[in-house]
Amino acid sequence: MANEIITLAECNASDLATFKRELQDAFAVAVIDEFGDLPDGPIPSDEDLNDACMASGSVVLRILLDGQKIGGAVVMINQETQRNRLDLFFVKTGYHGRGLGLKAWLAIENRYEQTRIWQTHTPYFEKRNIHFYVNKCGFKIIEFFNKYHPDPHRLAGAGEFPGDDDAFQFEKVMRTD
Repeated sequence: MANEIITLAECNASDLATFKRELQDAFAVAVIDEFGDLPDGPIPSDEDLNDACMASGSVVLRILLDGQKIGGAVVMINQETQRNRLDLFFVKTGYHGRGLGLKAWLAIENRYEQTRIWQTHTPYFEKRNIHFYVNKCGFKIIEFFNKYHPDPHRLAGAGEFPGDDDAFQFEKVMRTD
């Protein structure tokens, strides 16, 4: 496992449908583990996933293990401010628990070495993600969205997950100059 090489490649148009399906499959596992089943439709929705992948400044990346596709990420890169976002990130089921997610995240950091600040978010119920971002990747929790403090960027009634829409916002300061 120590010799496993993680690289990144931009997702091409012919692979985008597979990328989206694999991402939705990976997200479904966590929802089913927590809630027992999925709400109607995939998570994230096809519409939300299309919006993320096609947004101005977004880059859809494939995570490769020795050249084999094992996951992906959607990052939003702001060339002017270098305040960048990790909007979506996944490692396919069967590749968890091997340190590959951390290697993939470090590859993303290396690819965008001019980044001043990274931001990301995850639902409150996703304890594995919270552990990963805080304890492995070095993010800090900067905000907790809940019914008393709703996310101002979410549309009213746009909850994707069963239960509530509680979520954490994370930030990682890379450089301050």
